[in-house]
Amino acid sequence: MMSGLTSGELAKAAGVNLETVRYYENIKLMPPPPRTQGGHRSYNASHVRRLTFIRRSRELGFSIDEIRALLALSAPEHGSCAEVKEIAAKHLAEVQAKVADLAKLEAILAQTISRCTGEAAAPCPVLDMLDAR
Repeated sequence: MMSGLTSGELAKAAGVNLETVRYYENIKLMPPPPRTQGGHRSYNASHVRRLTFIRRSRELGFSIDEIRALLALSAPEHGSCAEVKEIAAKHLAEVQAKVADLAKLEAILAQTISRCTGEAAAPCPVLDMLDAR
């Protein structure tokens, strides 16, 4: 079992950088680790699991508040799968809305670019669109 890990070893094991470890400790997503007699932080496998959970959640686009809620619900005595599903479904709806917005943006850009002749003397449709008042 992993124990006695330094901050750097924890970061490497969870696939994050050291600044990320410190940040999550500062905002209390990561619990404060025990200290060695020399005052150094000492992490174990549960810290690696929690930090990996946070990293994966961030990769999926969950907010810090959503991750905080998911972590609270991950303890069997504190939540239900239905509550987790509700958070994930809300996040999915937000992702789908962003995808729809990006599709609209793509269409506008493609249409504008297709009108651009690329000639230096002609007005540029792309710049005209950006400068629209």
